[in-house]
Amino acid sequence: MLALLAGCAGEKTVEKKAAPPPPEKPPENYKVRFETSKGNFTIEVHREWAPHGADHFFELVQAKFYDGVRFHRVVRRFVCQFGINGNPKLQQLWGSAQIPDDPLKEKNRKGTISYAKLGPNSRTTQVFINLADNAMLDSTGFAPFGKVVEGMDVVEKLYFAYGEVAPRGGGPDPTQIELQGNVYLDRTYPRLDAIQTATVLK
Repeated sequence: MLALLAGCAGEKTVEKKAAPPPPEKPPENYKVRFETSKGNFTIEVHREWAPHGADHFFELVQAKFYDGVRFHRVVRRFVCQFGINGNPKLQQLWGSAQIPDDPLKEKNRKGTISYAKLGPNSRTTQVFINLADNAMLDSTGFAPFGKVVEGMDVVEKLYFAYGEVAPRGGGPDPTQIELQGNVYLDRTYPRLDAIQTATVLK
């Protein structure tokens, strides 16, 4: 009996690991608060406007992808664009996850937010906030998925003096941001404003 008990004591207990919880399902409507170097603003996302875009944005924010990201393209009375992560490896990972296009349901009015893209089904991480009513973007398939509901004055104060991105202007080169990350921006474009945190409001 003693030998049996000793043998049992020596056996390793195998613990069953709980399965990871399923990813949180994106709500039909949700708000995201952006804390930035200029102040805070809030975006309200409407899934009915663009479901693919709204769901992907939710996933990016929940993954903290936008934390530390710079507003690399700010053109007055046009757009404020952001969405290239300062960590090149993280950018490469998320930048390869293209999502399908959404049909246009809302217009690119001032304050709305849409994904940047280079062609059909090419949307990944970069988004822009319209700083004016940009009707010319409606006909080219830029589908808004949300709008700024608080802090539009903060968005309009973001640093803009570098101008349009390279090679069309003297602003940052998006390719170099992807390759070098925030090291490139800190060295060459130190006055760009940044997102400190982006959080889905409960």
